[in-house]
Amino acid sequence: MAETESFFIQLLKKIIKIIFKNMGFSPKGVTHHQHVVPFEDQWAIRPEGSEQVSEKFQSQDEAIERARTIAYNYRSDVIIHRKDGTIRERVTPTSKY
Repeated sequence: MAETESFFIQLLKKIIKIIFKNMGFSPKGVTHHQHVVPFEDQWAIRPEGSEQVSEKFQSQDEAIERARTIAYNYRSDVIIHRKDGTIRERVTPTSKY
């Protein structure tokens, strides 16, 4: 019985690891999701977990285009925010722009 439980526990751990990896979570909790956020009078890309922006743009469309390229390379998502900071959309790029 204990051997069967051990097998299923190991199987469950593997399944959970695969699910989290497919959702963009790494085992250490680091993700490469790119947030397109309002910044001063512009739009910026802020990597998830970072307090600082990595790039600034005049328009949201320019920021989204660049964030899609970055996210595609990392196999991560783009989280697009509205001017008020709320999340508008989450995109998983399937090709480079």
